[in-house]
Amino acid sequence: MTDQRPDPDALLDELKREELEAQRGRLKIFFGACAGVGKTFAMLAAARIKQQEGVKVLVGVVETHGRKETAAQLDGLEVLPPSRIEYKGRALSEFDIDAALAVNPQLILIDEFAHSNAPGSRHPKRWQDVEELLAAGIDVYTTLNVQHLESLNDVVGQITGIIVRETLPDHVFDMADEVSLVDLPPDELLSRLAAGKVYLPQQAERAVKNFFRKGNLLALRELALRRTADRVDAQMRAYRADQSIKPVWHARERLLVCVGPGPGTEKLVRSAKRLAANLDADWIAVYVETPKLQRLPEEQRARILKGLRLAQELGAETTVLGGSSLAATLLAYARTRNVSKLVVGKSSRGWIARRWEGSLVAELSRLSGDVDVYVVAHELEEDADKRGKRVPSLLFSDSESGNAARGYLAAAAICFATTELNHLLVPYFALSNVIMVHLLAVVLIATRYGRGPGVLASFLSVAAFDFFFVPPQLSFAVSDTQYLLTFIVMLVVALIISQLTARFRFEATIATYRERRTRALYDLGRELAGALTASQIIETAVGRLEPLFRAKVMLFIPDSEDRLRAATDTGNDADAGVAQWVFDNQQPAGLGTNTLPSNAALYVPLKAPMRVRGVIALLPEETVHPFLPEQQRLLETCAAQIALALERVHYVEVAQDAIVAMESERLRNSVLSVVSHDLRTPLTNMLGMANMLNAPTLPPGQQAEIAQSIQDEALRMTKLVTNLLDMAKLQSGVKLNKEWQLLDEVVGSAVRACERSLRRHKLELDLSRDLPVLEYDAVLIERVLVNLLENAGKYTPAGSRIELAARHDGDKVRITVTDDGPGLPASMEHRAFDKFTRGAPESTTPGVGLGLAICRAIIENHGGTIEAGNVRPHGARFCFTLPAGAPPALPPDDA
Repeated sequence: MTDQRPDPDALLDELKREELEAQRGRLKIFFGACAGVGKTFAMLAAARIKQQEGVKVLVGVVETHGRKETAAQLDGLEVLPPSRIEYKGRALSEFDIDAALAVNPQLILIDEFAHSNAPGSRHPKRWQDVEELLAAGIDVYTTLNVQHLESLNDVVGQITGIIVRETLPDHVFDMADEVSLVDLPPDELLSRLAAGKVYLPQQAERAVKNFFRKGNLLALRELALRRTADRVDAQMRAYRADQSIKPVWHARERLLVCVGPGPGTEKLVRSAKRLAANLDADWIAVYVETPKLQRLPEEQRARILKGLRLAQELGAETTVLGGSSLAATLLAYARTRNVSKLVVGKSSRGWIARRWEGSLVAELSRLSGDVDVYVVAHELEEDADKRGKRVPSLLFSDSESGNAARGYLAAAAICFATTELNHLLVPYFALSNVIMVHLLAVVLIATRYGRGPGVLASFLSVAAFDFFFVPPQLSFAVSDTQYLLTFIVMLVVALIISQLTARFRFEATIATYRERRTRALYDLGRELAGALTASQIIETAVGRLEPLFRAKVMLFIPDSEDRLRAATDTGNDADAGVAQWVFDNQQPAGLGTNTLPSNAALYVPLKAPMRVRGVIALLPEETVHPFLPEQQRLLETCAAQIALALERVHYVEVAQDAIVAMESERLRNSVLSVVSHDLRTPLTNMLGMANMLNAPTLPPGQQAEIAQSIQDEALRMTKLVTNLLDMAKLQSGVKLNKEWQLLDEVVGSAVRACERSLRRHKLELDLSRDLPVLEYDAVLIERVLVNLLENAGKYTPAGSRIELAARHDGDKVRITVTDDGPGLPASMEHRAFDKFTRGAPESTTPGVGLGLAICRAIIENHGGTIEAGNVRPHGARFCFTLPAGAPPALPPDDA
């Protein structure tokens, strides 16, 4: 009995998904063929109904385009004011997402889903604004025209001759919880256009001559209807899968054609295409690899690939399946895809082939149930030499497919060894037990080598048992007729066991192959997610893809001018010109494609969401392997992952460059501020006072005063320049001139240097008597003390107290400069030591904000620390430490 219990893991995943969906807002798209069909009107009408039901509705963005009927629908609805964004001297109106989140409505209306936001907005596209609203639990109604879908952009451009620049990724459309098609016949739409209900009269006249031609409207209407039908079909298939519904629902025709190795493959594919076109149905081309078809001649293998490629060119979805039964595998896949019609071929090449393929048709007819089976007769063609060159399996490598000749030889050898072993067992065991040893050998052979060697072992085991052990021995004659039943039962059991074992082995091989592909994708994604540079991504891609596709992998990355350069060693294997064409045209080329098919390598573009990030080239060891549908989809997935990783690294680099540029701009502005103000001001003062000295009537006493002022300004400018030069030296690296000396000496010299700047303050010294001898650069530590003392003098009022204290604290000496001034502004404790940072930016106190930055650089070079903070009730404290190492021993005094 089949176990119908649901998978617990699947149920848990479903519960988690439903929980996430319950927290997320719901998206409804009012979808139409073009402007003027009434999408915005329908959206507003639906919103008004919701409002009447008690739902809090907010109009985020609605474009009425001057239509009175649409504008009338806004009455009674709360409208969100737009935000204003300045761009190139113009004020642009955009959706205010922050205001919408602040209002937190239950439902918000966002018109024109594919709209591109103005530069400076939080998100470049409006659909990204909608995603943020949905994540916040807000339901969204929006509108969209079919020409804005990314996958249909080229098709619409070919039909109308107009390329739409604002597009929406298809996955965003597919994530909508509901799509409401707003449809209008072309004649009625043209009447509305002529009546001025879509555009103004002048615009309407131009639109009728260009975009709004009746043929264009018919084509756009069909595209919108088809895209909506595709979405509904996908929802139906998802529902069938969730509910485990097996019967086929004939809601929409879908056709599946089975491609085989016969000579009429191309005719079969073309017939299926015509049938799909007549039925207006989607169609799928499938090749099923069974154990019998694992190894085929090269000519037949080429037919399979050619048939699959032809089906893909004709618009079919192609895939390769693995299974032990052709009919069961086909029907299982058909029911999974809700296929209503199955097309197979019937050969006319002889009675053996007709008998075999007739049995397939009969089995399909017996098992098909509600799936219609169509049989297409092939033309009579001479088949290729069946003894031609063998090629590997489409799904499995040589090691997985096994060597047929080696398997049969091994089966014969094992049967011979089993017979020899039974000769030793016969004296001790009955013949019924000896039979079990032969059956065990058959199971082992079928498990290891497959169905064919297992069947051979079955016959050899029966023959060996009859010839060597059943009386009369060494003869195939049987003296006891009961042994005939034994032989028959033994042969049947051996055949059944070998068949079942080979089937399980084949299915296990298929599962292993799929697990290996999944594991390869997982490993590739995990390593790409951890890559931080483009070189790491390239190394990971090459290392993972080469064994996966059994090909040499080469990557090409564009430079700043979009010229490709080889990112790996290509030698003479890859053509940079072909790679450049693939990059420019965003289409694959090379081996197996319609562009330059004679090239030895296959070139695939690395398409990321924003742009193409490069080209990957594969030089396969076997020309068959990379062009299987399964392998092509795997290659496309890998290329998409690599492109996403390259785009992620690119934008990380862009962000880092932006941060560096911003910091450089800030420093440049700070330096310009220094040059334009803090250096120019003393120069201007000095120039003015120097001109005053030249005045002939200037009293002598005033001359001395002006001369002193000039000296003060010159000293001030000298200190500013010195700070700039010191900061530049410290950033480029400075060699410390350390010597063992007392701290008292450098404190005294620093105090003397600050006499003029501290003459209006009260300076107190508190140096501990147990201060040890320290190893430091006296010139630089004096600079630190001078900067801290002058900083305290500049930012504290006249008459305030400044204290310089030093204490021995374990393995370090702590020096503190404390004042009783206003203290540091809020949150300045950590930023005070940044370059060009002022304690009070609005203060008129001269300075460039480098003094404390220089102090930190000097102290850190000495292996110490420096910090700043406020003291109670008011005042600031700056404290730094110096290591208190062990001084060298003094040389002994000469007696």
